[in-house]
Amino acid sequence: MAERLNYTVPPVQDEQNAQDALSELLENLHQHGFIRLANDIVKANSEIGKILVAGLNRPGSRNAVQNLSLMMMAVGSIPPERFNHILLALRAAVMATKPASELNEGQKAPGLRGIIKLLNDDELWQSLRPLMAVLETFVTEIRRKEQLPVTRYSGKPTRE
Repeated sequence: MAERLNYTVPPVQDEQNAQDALSELLENLHQHGFIRLANDIVKANSEIGKILVAGLNRPGSRNAVQNLSLMMMAVGSIPPERFNHILLALRAAVMATKPASELNEGQKAPGLRGIIKLLNDDELWQSLRPLMAVLETFVTEIRRKEQLPVTRYSGKPTRE
């Protein structure tokens, strides 16, 4: 009798291998002009570097980069749900400014009696309380002694 053959059928290749994926990526980059752009940047590397260094080596540019990084750190410390709530409230406030100013056109100032009535308006005071809390916190922070950002965020003293 004949001997049994040990043969396993290779699986069908549904997924592309790394070489095929790289080839497809390279082709897509070429079709959309990214390969040419990368080549041009590499060829002009020294000129682009000089322009970037010259632009960033100014006191104003350094301050701008540092200020942007400080803003990112500050915004990064706010929880997203609170930041979203603040942005939506700010948007609603901005959208309400124009209609409110149009309503007040042609009206006289409330006078002393009108101001006294406003002082007794509980709804007005309830709506002003968050604004007062913001102002109190802002004034407290402004009165603090200024620190270098490195000291404030790391707690490490710096040499000036």
